[in-house]
Amino acid sequence: MDPEIQKMREVVLVYLDRSGGLQKFVHDCKKYNDSKQSYAVYRFIISINPSDIAELDATLGNYILHNPLQAAQIFQSVCFVAIKTLSLIEQLQAEAQISILLKPTHLPPLPSYVLSLSAYPFNYTSQRFYVSEGIVIAMGTVTKYTQGARFLCTEETCPFSEGRFRCIRVHCPGATESATVRTDFVCSLCSSPLQEDMKFRVLGDKQIVEMIDAKILNALKGYSIDKSHFRIQAFTLFLRDELANKMTIGNHYRIIGIPACVQNGLQMTACIEVNSVQLYKPNGPSFVSENFKYLLSLTSSSCWRFTAVLANIFASQVVPPGTYNTLKLAILLSLVQTCEKENADYLDLLIMTSDPLVIDRLLNYSLCLLPRGIRHPPSSDIFPSVSKDKHGTGSASIQACSAVLAKGGICYIGDLSSYKKDKLELLQSVLESRTTTVFIPGKKYGEEADQQVTVAVQTNFWSFVDVDSSSKKHIPKENFLIGQMDVSLIPVNLVDGFGLLIYNEFPSCRLSSPVVHHTLKKAINPEAMLYKVSQQFRTQDYEEFILFARNLHVELSSEAESLIQGFYLASRRVRRDSIHGSTLSASALKILISLAKAHAKLSLRQRVLEEDAVIAILLLESSLTLKHGTSPLCVAPNPVFPFDLSDENSLQQRDIYLMQCHHQLLKFISAYSPGIHINTNEE
Repeated sequence: MDPEIQKMREVVLVYLDRSGGLQKFVHDCKKYNDSKQSYAVYRFIISINPSDIAELDATLGNYILHNPLQAAQIFQSVCFVAIKTLSLIEQLQAEAQISILLKPTHLPPLPSYVLSLSAYPFNYTSQRFYVSEGIVIAMGTVTKYTQGARFLCTEETCPFSEGRFRCIRVHCPGATESATVRTDFVCSLCSSPLQEDMKFRVLGDKQIVEMIDAKILNALKGYSIDKSHFRIQAFTLFLRDELANKMTIGNHYRIIGIPACVQNGLQMTACIEVNSVQLYKPNGPSFVSENFKYLLSLTSSSCWRFTAVLANIFASQVVPPGTYNTLKLAILLSLVQTCEKENADYLDLLIMTSDPLVIDRLLNYSLCLLPRGIRHPPSSDIFPSVSKDKHGTGSASIQACSAVLAKGGICYIGDLSSYKKDKLELLQSVLESRTTTVFIPGKKYGEEADQQVTVAVQTNFWSFVDVDSSSKKHIPKENFLIGQMDVSLIPVNLVDGFGLLIYNEFPSCRLSSPVVHHTLKKAINPEAMLYKVSQQFRTQDYEEFILFARNLHVELSSEAESLIQGFYLASRRVRRDSIHGSTLSASALKILISLAKAHAKLSLRQRVLEEDAVIAILLLESSLTLKHGTSPLCVAPNPVFPFDLSDENSLQQRDIYLMQCHHQLLKFISAYSPGIHINTNEE
């Protein structure tokens, strides 16, 4: 025996003993032994820490990292000796029956161990461990594959025809089913055909997943600052046994696996046999720019000023400062209210506009401030769909679409009036439940029974309706209430499904002069910085600010909670009709809380104050007025920004106005929801 191989076997035994792997191995053997059933293959998973192995023996560490299939054979021989010496599995006959799967806990943080899914060439020839990361864009259903099988020689006089485990076929990384089980194997002793002994076949679970580099998100944004070009291609992952169903469609993962090349008819497919899966959560910035810190200190005298200035100067690369302030504030609130938690506070926006081009540019620009901002292409589906797996298995594959890829971010679906009735009904269902169900007909995809797979949709939706074009498609209804807007083109329940309904301030018939000048100057010189604030507060600064703000954990104060509940109960009482009862949707309370929390985050506070609740109530009341007409609270058409913000004096006037709104709100609650106790300030 090669002395180097013998030395590595000794090191393996020492490592297994020190790491606790030997104890786990004995426990796994006991489960096989207790079953009293003979298997063609006994499968064992051994966790490996490459750093610890390298300290014990550098040669073995290098062998595991660069020749994992050969290294597994060394572990196989050690485990076989251990089983025989300690009599761990009575049914085991041959060393070939042992299948060892080595699972490294990590790989060295060096470029040579990173496999980029967008880099070329894709190194799939060296069968060693690589680490890679990407987003799951398609998932197949779980099917069966052969872990191992026993074959017997058909020649009766051949020793290999006896009932011993002499001819064993075991699955190897990247191998197809035909490499393990087929009918043309021949005996190595007499060259007669081999026949499988079916009662010893060992089956396992297999799932095919498509993963793509996270750079795909940049390509799916409507507007991008990064003008670089790159090649993107999805790659196939094989998840086997304990890893099946360990991935969720739309999530970002970091994997360790062995690349391989699979023959599928006349085509060769590059794939990765996954060894371990880890959910990837990039850390957000732990800071905001100095300019934002300075602005926060300047506006610290009021809880309303910082967010007002933020909205006023936001997106100055697309629209002039001071325009579309209510819409820009709503956009910022929606941006900071994004996360991947199951019970997240969502904030969806529906904008009624006569200027779809300007609004489209503004929303496109805002998407880029998040890692997961997706502009939905009209030619594809918003929600997941089912297609046949392209690898020849005939099973179903669920394809991620815009809403799933926008997980933890924004899905911008464009003009809502351009969608057909069935799409709008599906969107309404998703807005209500935050899930969508994919139906998989069993007969079509080779399954015995039909399946229904529920997919979580964890994203905020943005959309707009072009008032001018939509008015030509339907007859406007009559008998409007004061302040009410005609939204009859869109189903009422769908309009209620969006958190905020906003009507932008500048209809095209009287488009403001600053917007016209801005558009003309940008058309002449797209790269020009037209305003000083564009240099002081860059797009990158806003990206860092939003990523920092959205990760803040905020809590409702008792005062803010009482104000929100009081307004909600009072509104349910005053917004009623004799037929349908209250016109206030059940989700209004959630929307109020989400708005208040978002305003606190945008103010870089971790506690929701009454001032945050006031802004939330004014925004929602403005939205309710557009849907159902005015209420006794009687807010102004543009209640959050009643006049232009040009200097500190205008900010002071706005503070006075908002305090008056607060006082008016308290009177409204005491009049229509007297059971709610709210602390009032005499001043």
